[in-house]
Amino acid sequence: MTASTTVPLPGATAGRPPHIAILIAITAIGPLALNIFIPSIPGLVRVFETDYGTAQLALTLYLIGIACGQLIYGPLSDRFGRRPVLLAGLGVFVAASLVCALAPSIGMLIAGRIAQAVGGCAGMVLSRAIVRDVYERDKAASTLAYITMAMAVAPAVAPALGGFLEVWFGWQASFLLVLGCGAAVWLWSLGSLRETNFRRQPLPGPVGMAIGYAALLRSPEFLGYALNTAFASAVFFAFLAGAPYIMIDLLKRPPSEYGTLFVLVSAGYALGSFIAARMATRLGARRLVLGGTLVNLAGVAVMGGLGLLGLFDALAIFLPMCIVAVGNGVSMPSGIAAAISVNPRVAGAASGLLGFLQMSVGALATVAVGYLKDDDQMPMILVMAVSVVLSVGAYLLAVGAGRRSGRAVPVPGTTD
Repeated sequence: MTASTTVPLPGATAGRPPHIAILIAITAIGPLALNIFIPSIPGLVRVFETDYGTAQLALTLYLIGIACGQLIYGPLSDRFGRRPVLLAGLGVFVAASLVCALAPSIGMLIAGRIAQAVGGCAGMVLSRAIVRDVYERDKAASTLAYITMAMAVAPAVAPALGGFLEVWFGWQASFLLVLGCGAAVWLWSLGSLRETNFRRQPLPGPVGMAIGYAALLRSPEFLGYALNTAFASAVFFAFLAGAPYIMIDLLKRPPSEYGTLFVLVSAGYALGSFIAARMATRLGARRLVLGGTLVNLAGVAVMGGLGLLGLFDALAIFLPMCIVAVGNGVSMPSGIAAAISVNPRVAGAASGLLGFLQMSVGALATVAVGYLKDDDQMPMILVMAVSVVLSVGAYLLAVGAGRRSGRAVPVPGTTD
């Protein structure tokens, strides 16, 4: 990427965009902490002498922490800039990772996970806002797709690494590794990340924030794309909540095998993101969101069909999930870019609200899977199926609203 490809917003100072590598790093740190921990959840039941539902709160409340944190970072970065807010969030993430590694009880571990989520979500919000600061919508979709494609390496490696660390050194080892990675990303951001928000917005305060978010939620186009992304994420989070229980407790497979098979899922997500990155400016965001959503639907249908046929093994779960992951990789970058482009002046707030919806809906999906879990994969598939059908409805809402307002995502070869 070069300076010649940037399209500064009105009032901005032109300059070189941040290197894509640092955007990948700040985006990946939160998902790394999420995914590396998952193979340890069944083991925590024994370590802390608790039940599976309580141990799973370390996943569910992490998602809620990410959801709520994103509501704060967006407006703060619109007012004070992306760089200082990002550095503060990463600092919280590093401190919370240390608390988790030293936690003497499941309650302290869950509290540390919430703080870790609130800190780690800074990069997830602000990377999207930074991209939208310097690129127009379809170029932003392409850049976000490259970021998510490369970022798929973190979720791909994390469960496998977490599984082996759990077997070899115990659950604390994954938190110590995340602590080191977080400190390295903080130092990198401190030394090389430049400010990109040159058109600051007043800090609205709690009431003003609520009014601003309500205005975004009253936009059917924003709401449609945001909910499409949220329900697509819920499909993925339902799998994250159910697959470790199915693999480790029901199929009696080691955590390391779960992590290794998860590499296939992340490879599918990387492939979908690569397709989106290559095709975003040619096909436009709307077509990519539609295509990815339909692939998600097909993957869940295959998984459900295999379950109804009585096939209950690792491949019957993971191979269809690879199809779902390809669909997520295609649809989500364009859905994110379209949602936060509805009003580029408040890209940070829009990114935060979108992230809140993503993680809140994802957390509800994990709770539903935990509540419904049985002796096979069908409860997990049911939650996935409901989520993907709702994502189709959200897409139809967004497209209909865009056509009525004349703001439909551009056809190939055009821009905003």
